[in-house]
Amino acid sequence: MAITPGQDVKTTEEGVKCFQSWVMYAHRAWIDKALELQPLRPLTHLAIQALHHEDLFDVTVDLFTDVLINFSAFLTAGDLESLSTVLASTRARQIVSGLKRGHYDTEAISFARFLLAYGDAFVQDLAKKVEDPLLSQIVHQLLELLRCEGYAGVEDEICAQAIEFWMTYTEFLIDSLFAAGEEKPVWMDMARQRVVEVIEASWVKVRMPAGELAASWDSDARAGFKAFRADVRDLLQSSYTLLGVDIFEKLAQLALQSLESRAWLHLEATLFCLNALSDSISDEDSVDAMLCRLFGSSLFADMSSTGEPIPAKTRQTAMNMITEYTAFFERHVEYLPAMLNFLFESLKAPALAGVAAKAILSSCSSCRQNLIPELGAFLQQYEVLLTWATAEVYTKEKVIGGIAAIIQAIPRDEDKYGPLSTLIQFIDRDVSDCIKFMEASQAEKFQSSGICALKCLASMGKALQAPDDAFIDLDADAPQSAFWAEGQGASLQAKVVQMMETVTSLMRWNSDVVEAGCQILKSGYKESAPGLFVFPPEVTVDLVLASKLDTARLDYVLDTACAMLNRHVHEPETTIKSAASALMNNLLGIIHLMGGEPSSDPEVASSGIDLADKMVPHYLDCMMSAHNVQRLFDFTLKGLTAAEIMPKRTAAHFWATFVQNYEVSGDVAIFVGAVTQRYGPQLCHILVRNIGGEAARSELDVLAEPLKKLVFAQPQAKVWLSNALSSEDFPSQKVGSTEKRVWLQKILNLRGAKGTNAAVKDFWMACRGREFAYAS
Repeated sequence: MAITPGQDVKTTEEGVKCFQSWVMYAHRAWIDKALELQPLRPLTHLAIQALHHEDLFDVTVDLFTDVLINFSAFLTAGDLESLSTVLASTRARQIVSGLKRGHYDTEAISFARFLLAYGDAFVQDLAKKVEDPLLSQIVHQLLELLRCEGYAGVEDEICAQAIEFWMTYTEFLIDSLFAAGEEKPVWMDMARQRVVEVIEASWVKVRMPAGELAASWDSDARAGFKAFRADVRDLLQSSYTLLGVDIFEKLAQLALQSLESRAWLHLEATLFCLNALSDSISDEDSVDAMLCRLFGSSLFADMSSTGEPIPAKTRQTAMNMITEYTAFFERHVEYLPAMLNFLFESLKAPALAGVAAKAILSSCSSCRQNLIPELGAFLQQYEVLLTWATAEVYTKEKVIGGIAAIIQAIPRDEDKYGPLSTLIQFIDRDVSDCIKFMEASQAEKFQSSGICALKCLASMGKALQAPDDAFIDLDADAPQSAFWAEGQGASLQAKVVQMMETVTSLMRWNSDVVEAGCQILKSGYKESAPGLFVFPPEVTVDLVLASKLDTARLDYVLDTACAMLNRHVHEPETTIKSAASALMNNLLGIIHLMGGEPSSDPEVASSGIDLADKMVPHYLDCMMSAHNVQRLFDFTLKGLTAAEIMPKRTAAHFWATFVQNYEVSGDVAIFVGAVTQRYGPQLCHILVRNIGGEAARSELDVLAEPLKKLVFAQPQAKVWLSNALSSEDFPSQKVGSTEKRVWLQKILNLRGAKGTNAAVKDFWMACRGREFAYAS
């Protein structure tokens, strides 16, 4: 492969390609310890010489990029030194310089990938050997790849790959720092300084383009640039462990400088970087001090200004920063007025309204206690919002959720009535509009109004939930307020139910409406005290009973019924039993309409079986008294043979639950025993056929669960399983009676232990023609 005067370049090129193929073959053989590398290694030096020949550069760079990525162990110390010389050469600097000016030709791209492959393969040496001039030059070249002209993922094809290398570099430094303990490596300070330079270069690359340029990008360009910004965010989050609060303070200072100079796109890039650090920073005083300077500056006033053409993206990123740093505003309520004024002013702009509404919800949820005195102003502002063109579904539901969060913080239920009533009146306008548009045959407005009403109610319900960190006095013995059970509270709750039922009855075919209706119901399930959205069980039952097989998201409706039963599982009052009976009978009706076939609608079947599962053991009497309850058991057995995993999974869980021994007596005990005796043999037959080869391997753990419970709880299981194994329709001829008997004894001895899963998999493999682990 050596190049000599007059030699055919094409021949040498083919030699390089042949050498590449042999090296890649040697990699596999070397892993298997079946080949010595020494016969090939002397040729590497000749290949490196070819890197200096212009006509062979591309093919040789491809060779070494491939080797560095897949088989760097092939290269000797001498090879690495030679490659280092190439990567730090004058020609290498010229290529990288061209990349920085935007010259993305084939040679330059190939060289950049070669450089990055070297960096990935020897990142430890690049980090540690800070005094090595060749390696330092290579590190500098790698850093220069982040400074290339053009937008990442659009014109700049290399920057995204470069940021991946620097992420690897940073992670290595972090690992080294933790491994070193108290003794910091001598090379660490220089290596950390390089990460600072990487962040400075990345800050430039994440700047948004001017509006006209951004508008000219296609979807691929936008996705590429967005992906690069996400990579930079990940790098920033990792780097905080290494750089600490210094990097936060540096960025915050940069934001203030950009604000002062009115450099709006620079400001957006800086705020984007600060947002990336929100989950990493601690509550150090220095962090709060810098945030006070930033949020106490003209930031919110400038962002609210209509006199200067500030890019919408800059305003949006400022709003995102409010959402990311809500904990700061909890500690420093003095900045709330300016911040909220900015957000509400932004609701007027179509490009900003959605982000502003999200930030309002986040701020109100976090600072609810401090905002109670301003509740009246919030209600007035919402009424003004209804007159704006930006009063769309998303905006309204987020803002109304924020206001409801403030109401939740009011201590007395009686004092909540007034503001809640006002919010309900606002939402009732959408319900009235829904009916009006339906009567006028304005389909689009009809749907939009109905969806808006229910999503706003769902947002209210979620916001009115007690915060997860709310204080609960376990020693308090004062009776709970009866406000929501009678009088004004009860009438307001009835109004909510009426609004929900009105819209859902008109649009049961609309999945958004059905999902929002279910979310309204679910919002009260987690509450331990009475409230506006803590409905009696019959409200959920009415929604379920009104749903038919053609109702949109019927599976979600059934899941909601499951959640309701879980909520009241420890409250076996007559009303709950009545609700459970109604739900059971309704489920049997749905099964009948499905023709008893789970595969006709796997999602509905799965949710229906899950609902039946929730009946055990607390509502077994409701199951027992249901008409044609055998439909349920037949349906669940068919679920075990379904091709779809969802009904198979829930059916397996149902039987794993049902076959256990419960402390029941009387008619319920007789019912459970009769069902077990009738369906136990069929259950065993289906499980054995599945485990005997019909099931997919991924389904075996699911099917092992009812088998474990059955063997542990039911003495008859041995006979049932033995009969199933000796059945003529056993699906495999790969195992004989001896293997079956050994496997059954293994299962019986395990008695539900974890080893059952392994035994099931081994038997399945044997039935598929592989070695049977338990044969003797």
